[in-house]
Amino acid sequence: MPEQFLNQAKRIVVKIGSNVITAANSLNLEVIEAISNQISMLMDRGIEVILVSSGAQSAGLRKMGMTTRPTEMPKRQAIAAIGQSGLMMAYENSFEQSGKKVAQILLTAEDLNNRKRYLNARNTLNTLIEWKVVPIINENDTVMMEEIKLGDNDNLSAMIALLMDADFLFILTDIEGLYDKDPRRFSDAQLISKVTSFKKEIEEFAGHILPGTLGTGGMLSKIKAAKKVTSAGIPMIVVKGNVKNILLRLFEGEKQGTYFVPKNKKLASRKCWIAHTIAPKGSLVIDDGAVRAVRENGKSLLPIGVVKVEGVFEEGSPVAFKTLRNETIGIGLVNYRSSDVELIKGLKTSQIEACLGSKHYDEIIHRNNMVLKDLF
Repeated sequence: MPEQFLNQAKRIVVKIGSNVITAANSLNLEVIEAISNQISMLMDRGIEVILVSSGAQSAGLRKMGMTTRPTEMPKRQAIAAIGQSGLMMAYENSFEQSGKKVAQILLTAEDLNNRKRYLNARNTLNTLIEWKVVPIINENDTVMMEEIKLGDNDNLSAMIALLMDADFLFILTDIEGLYDKDPRRFSDAQLISKVTSFKKEIEEFAGHILPGTLGTGGMLSKIKAAKKVTSAGIPMIVVKGNVKNILLRLFEGEKQGTYFVPKNKKLASRKCWIAHTIAPKGSLVIDDGAVRAVRENGKSLLPIGVVKVEGVFEEGSPVAFKTLRNETIGIGLVNYRSSDVELIKGLKTSQIEACLGSKHYDEIIHRNNMVLKDLF
C-alpha cells in the first residue's frame, strides 16, 4: 500500500501539469501558492522535494493572447521562452512566503543520455537539496529539437525520479487519476485506484484519456512514466492537483487518485540509467545459448554468442540485444565498437587478441553493464 512507502519517504519528485497551474488568462497563482506551501511543509518535516513543472509554454501562450500551440518549432520555442520567466517568478514569490529559495534547471535528453552530464546534473541537484533550495525542472524547450526532445514532462519526471533515486513520484494532473474511460466525456467512468501490472487494457484505458487543452502527454504518457519508475522499485501516484492540500492528505494516508505499485526490488542507479534514459545505438542478435546464459544464469555476453551486428556504434555505446526471433531481451553498454564486434562475433574469448591485435575485454557486454527487459 502507498502509506508504507510514504511513511519511509525521504526524497520525492512532484510533477505539475500545465492544466493544473494555468488559469483562463494567465498562470493560476492561487494553485501555485497552494502547492508551493504544501511542498514547503513537507520540506519542514525533513522530506526532500524536487519539482518538475510544466506551464512555460502555456504561460507564454496566455501572455501572447494565443489559444493553441504553434506548430512551427521556432514559434513554440519562443513561446516557451516568453512564459518561462513568468513561471519561475510565480514559484519564487510563492516559495518566498515560506522562506524557501528556488532554482531553475532546464534539461534536454542529451543531458541525460551522456553519462558525464547525467552525473553532473545529479551532483547539482544534490547540492541544491543539501542547501534546502527547491529545484524546479523543465525541459529546455527553447533549444529543443526532435532528436534531443525528452517527449513530455511525465517522462522527464520519471527520469528525474530515477536519476535522483527518489522514494516516490507524484504526478498532479487535471483529473482524479486513471479511469476506464474519459471522465470528462462519460459520467459512468470508473476510477482505477490501484495498478499492480501493466496489462493491455491499462494502456487501452489510458489511450482514451487525452491531454487537456494545454497539456501534451495525456494519461498514456503517465502510464509510460509509471512503467519506468515502478520497474525500478519507485511507487507513483497520479492525482488531481488542485484538490485542497492534496499532497499533505496523501501523506496522512488518505486514498486519492491512482496508485502504481512498484516492483519489490529497487534497481541500482546505473542500471536505471541504462534501462530508461539512454537510447540504443544499435543491436546484437544472439543465439539461444547466449540468451539462456544472460537471461537465466546472469552471465555476461561473450563474442561466441553473437550472430549478427545491426547498426554502427562506438565502444561504450548502449546497444540492445535480441534473440534469433527478433525479441529484444535487454540493453547494455558494449566494450567494443560495431566494426570490431563484426570481426569477433562467434569467436571464443581466447581468439579475440589474434583477431583484433589486442584484447581489452573478454565480454562484449559485461553483466554489470546490462539490464534485462523483464526488469524494465
